[in-house]
Amino acid sequence: MAGREIQTTQKTQSFSRRQFTAAAAVAVLGAAGLLGGRLSRAVTETGPNGPLQLSLAAAVINRVYRITAREAPRVTDMPKHEFRGFWLSTVVNIDWPSRAGLTAAAQQTELRGWLDLARNQNLNAVMLQVRPSGDVFWPSTVGEPWSRYLTGTQGRNPGYDPLAYALSQAHARNLHLHAWFNPFRASMTASLTDLVASHPARKNPSWTFAYGGRRYYNPGLPAVRSFIIKVIAEVVSKYDVDGIHLDDYFYPYPVAGQTIADSAAYNAYKLPGESLADFRRRSVNLFVRDLSTRIFATKPRMLFGISPFGIWRNSSTDSRGSATSGFQSYDGIFADSRNWVKQGWLDYVVPQLYWHQGNPAADYNTLIQWWSAQVAGTNCRLYIGEAAYKVGDPAQGADWQDARELYNHSAKCRATARVAGQVYFSAKSVRANTLGSMTLVKNKFYRRVAMTPVMSHLGAQRPYAPVISSAKWNGSGVELIWRGATTGTLPRHYAVYRWEAGASSSAYIPSQAGALRRVHRRRGNPEKFVDTGVVRGHTYWYVVVALSDLMVESAAASAIFIRA
Repeated sequence: MAGREIQTTQKTQSFSRRQFTAAAAVAVLGAAGLLGGRLSRAVTETGPNGPLQLSLAAAVINRVYRITAREAPRVTDMPKHEFRGFWLSTVVNIDWPSRAGLTAAAQQTELRGWLDLARNQNLNAVMLQVRPSGDVFWPSTVGEPWSRYLTGTQGRNPGYDPLAYALSQAHARNLHLHAWFNPFRASMTASLTDLVASHPARKNPSWTFAYGGRRYYNPGLPAVRSFIIKVIAEVVSKYDVDGIHLDDYFYPYPVAGQTIADSAAYNAYKLPGESLADFRRRSVNLFVRDLSTRIFATKPRMLFGISPFGIWRNSSTDSRGSATSGFQSYDGIFADSRNWVKQGWLDYVVPQLYWHQGNPAADYNTLIQWWSAQVAGTNCRLYIGEAAYKVGDPAQGADWQDARELYNHSAKCRATARVAGQVYFSAKSVRANTLGSMTLVKNKFYRRVAMTPVMSHLGAQRPYAPVISSAKWNGSGVELIWRGATTGTLPRHYAVYRWEAGASSSAYIPSQAGALRRVHRRRGNPEKFVDTGVVRGHTYWYVVVALSDLMVESAAASAIFIRA
């Protein structure tokens, strides 16, 4: 039935709604074959004043129940929705591949190791850099070549599709994968001859400028912005990535004594009376706006996020800015990140708050509060970029020699309104776990798996509820099997909860992750999960909830009470 709603009709039985009792429900639904021989603890029927919930007195072993009751929201240190990720950098082989020229098999082995690390840390997302420097990690038809960081030679085919492989492996581990692009960097060197002859920057040298020993696409040129959007849109249309992600590089960071060679673009495209700085900011704003529009037009439910430099402007410069005295990205790299949030162009923002608590120029605590205020009243989710690479590095000062610095950051995030997660730079620093800092974070804040935040502003349709088929001991644990809906809004994920309880207890849909055992990406029908964490002979509730691609829950859940 649509929505797997349990309903009765005049054709089935002639009970009025006022006369409908639990016993009648058992008889009617059993005769209709809707319970599969099992008695439903909570049968939903519509009465004159709304839904009626008809419950039995005690849970029965091995019976499947359809439930709609939800646990009241409460403060918890185990939230069920929280973004937890790391950046997996490919430029100059920072993280992966560990060096250029590895065989395809070796690259794939390393990649699986990084994804296993994320899963073992109870993270749920990976930002994979797929366009590090005007070259790509997928077989692009738009014009940019294969990345030199794969084979050692720009343009050489690695023998497989790294993005497709990463997606399949990430999703198999219930991880979200966001495709990370550096938008305007064309090369890590200044010379155009370092690029393959077919490279768009080499074929269109007027699109670029050299600065600080590197080569950049010029954001002030409409043709450049259109081309880069076309490159990114290819991934949007061809790959089932969970999001499109940009880093903080727009115009290059200032280099003493050097000037950006963009006067021709400024003179050609400036507005009347527009300053060079305003022209540059407007050029970047147009790029962000137009990319957002293109993503939404191609896939309306695709997420788009940016990780800007952590300071927009200081309050001494602009009353809307933060109480800081550091580098201002609005003025220094012409990135009006506050505007992107306020305009609704982003689904999430990850400001890079790479400072310690109490930093005199840029206090972490001050900045996290400022960013929280900026996303207030918007649909933009706030995740915090964390400098895991600074922990234990003597060059970073005494504060980063404290193993609890990142731990304290996580505590501040949990205590700050509208902060919905953290992302760590970079993967190798998470793996290094210097001073045991990531272990401290995991043991306190990431003890349970979590679902990524709900993005209902892109679509609030609830998937139909799943139905548990069975739960039984298979020799090593409880094997749970369920079926998902095959029509309507299909589930993309399932949340599987389990807790120990007696027969007098009731099942419900939890509001926190204390009982969350697995976030399971839909693979087929039926689905299976083996829970090895139970004690033989003890009794448990299992509850399975369907989730949409935007993590919106089904209205109801399926539950079963078992003895392991």
